[in-house]
Amino acid sequence: MITLLVCLLTNYWSCDATHATEPQPIQNAERTQSPDSNFHIYLCFGQSNMEGSAKIEAMDREVDRRLQVMQPLTCPNLERTQGRWYPAVPPLSQCHVGLSPADYFGRNMVAALPDSVRVGLIVVAIGGCDIRLFDKDNFSTYTDTYPEEWFQQKIAGYGGNPYQRLVDLAKAAQKDGVIKGFLLHQGETNTGNTAWPTYVEKIYGDLLKDLDLSEVPLLAGEVVHEDQGGKCARMNPIINTLPEQLSNAHVISSKGCDSQSDSIHFSSKGVRELGRRYAAKMLELNP
Repeated sequence: MITLLVCLLTNYWSCDATHATEPQPIQNAERTQSPDSNFHIYLCFGQSNMEGSAKIEAMDREVDRRLQVMQPLTCPNLERTQGRWYPAVPPLSQCHVGLSPADYFGRNMVAALPDSVRVGLIVVAIGGCDIRLFDKDNFSTYTDTYPEEWFQQKIAGYGGNPYQRLVDLAKAAQKDGVIKGFLLHQGETNTGNTAWPTYVEKIYGDLLKDLDLSEVPLLAGEVVHEDQGGKCARMNPIINTLPEQLSNAHVISSKGCDSQSDSIHFSSKGVRELGRRYAAKMLELNP
């Protein structure tokens, strides 16, 4: 019971990484009249590890300009405006968070792809959330999972509906490029819930319908592994059943990925490795 409670309380603090002045937004001059097939866009969602819970270090601030992020909410401290493309200098989701697997997924993608290809990331994630906060039909039931101000402010930052914010940003991004896949990292708050794959399947289907997409890969990462003493590691066998529920889903192992002292969040080193693994699988599926 104590372990489950710890798993539920997956994020009630923010990282204190300092933020360098960000480059200017990438202007619409790069936008063509039709979407650029060489601009590959990935939607990333989940809870605290995807949101960004690892320390941002100096090496993480050097980013190839071919890797871009569509800002999911306006952040005055970062000098970024919601809905505009920027070089993908972390943080990528909310204004005061840290390093995410999405960061190193993107870096490894651009490193492996031809110079003519750009990669765009859209990251909408909320620490501590139940997966059903991304269910378009039931999200309102889960907006009060935690009554604390930190949780409510995160939801409010996404206009009260994280799923809709993700879809709205994705529709705007489709004017610029092509959505090639989804990245998910979530599960700590749902530890032990064997219905989790069913919830994910519904969200996946809603995204395809709302964005008028044919099937694209969904990559779901394991939570901190038992080999790192992961407090929610018993969720991993449930996550690993997702491909049985959803044929286009693939699970990314977290085995050996270093974690922080709470054994719930990955360290910067662990985040970089997990992001690399997401990219390796996506490159296999979308060479």
